[in-house]
Amino acid sequence: MAQRKGIVIVCNLDTRGEEIVFVKRLIQDRGHEAILLDFSMEEPPPFPGDIRTEDVAARGGLPIDVVRAKYRSDRDTATNNQIAGAAAIVGDLVKQGRVHGIIGIGGGTATLVATSIMKQLPFGMPKVMASPMAAHPAYIDRYVGTRDITMHHTVLDIVKMNPLLKAQITNAVGAVCGMVEMTLGQDFVFDKPCVAISSFGFGEMAVQAAIGMLEEAGFSPVVCHAQGKGDKAMEEMILDGAFQGVLDICIGGIVEHLYQGNRDPGPDRLMAAVRTGIPMVLAPCGLDILSYGGRADMLERTKDRPQYVQDALRVQVRTTAEELRRAAEVIAERLNQATGPWTFLVPLKGWSSLDKEGRPIYDPQADAAFLVRLKQAVHDRDRIKEVNLHLYTPEFARVAVDEFVRLFNDAVKAPECLSVHGS
Repeated sequence: MAQRKGIVIVCNLDTRGEEIVFVKRLIQDRGHEAILLDFSMEEPPPFPGDIRTEDVAARGGLPIDVVRAKYRSDRDTATNNQIAGAAAIVGDLVKQGRVHGIIGIGGGTATLVATSIMKQLPFGMPKVMASPMAAHPAYIDRYVGTRDITMHHTVLDIVKMNPLLKAQITNAVGAVCGMVEMTLGQDFVFDKPCVAISSFGFGEMAVQAAIGMLEEAGFSPVVCHAQGKGDKAMEEMILDGAFQGVLDICIGGIVEHLYQGNRDPGPDRLMAAVRTGIPMVLAPCGLDILSYGGRADMLERTKDRPQYVQDALRVQVRTTAEELRRAAEVIAERLNQATGPWTFLVPLKGWSSLDKEGRPIYDPQADAAFLVRLKQAVHDRDRIKEVNLHLYTPEFARVAVDEFVRLFNDAVKAPECLSVHGS
């Protein structure tokens, strides 16, 4: 039997009862401590949780009777109070070493509360949310965001035990128990400086080559998928001190945010490295396209442009010279605030596997318009380096890694220019 671990069960007992008792029993039968956290807001529960809703409410700042009154007239305030209280209590238990995993069971409100708590727990801690809301396209981004939360789609609502629901709940509990039994924990140690690399398919050859080159140079590379969530997570992890440098090859999220693409990472792309001062080498992979797959309105609006159709959900539309000029202005405005060393490498023969001579997406005139505007807008033009190569090559990776190593070594010699928060 695996070592006994503590697993928090987040639920609202006023609307769920036998289902949660079943979950608790399964965890206990596996040999683990099941800690039932009840955040009920509507009615007094039929039986108390191990962590009572009265205690959750008080820790959030409001008495439970106020929470119940607010639930009927100001539900958002009541819910936020319970999230705050529950997150604080679970955080205390984690610090005490009593909690090694967490599972949420329930519908929309339970999913919001449980995943909000999970987002505040350490990277690597097992987190499972079992819910019929797990696949809802309008809400899944808010539930998961950039955090390592596993969503288990029960399909059925968590109401009234039956053989089908029992199978789904058993699978979810099996997942969290398996995770806590096999987890590597949350204390990650790198024996070499950790470097983030942004990547996606159209820049993959350069990224794959760069990984080996960085390792040979004495770094630990960590690849972040620049599909909107991955590069946003990379920004958050830089702010948390996870990385000592960044090879930001795929910065297409800049245009995705400006022009409502599918890979939008939000408004703060590049700003984490700018603010922390870690060395960064940038390249324009992804600025050449906008991802509009599944978006009939945007595809109609851009129907006269070259497109690359991977499948119904992934359609890449060529960016225009004007769009790239605007992107250059935004990038320059951010880089002009940088507190640490940076270099922007501009490959002159194309920016991605799509932006290549002989392919429809290839548009050297639009690429050139970006370079001209970038040089005009940055304060230090010497940090922009033109490279007579195509980005989608090992040769470009060699240039990018050599430039990163140079910046990193110079920063180490002048540590006041290198802001390193972790290792």
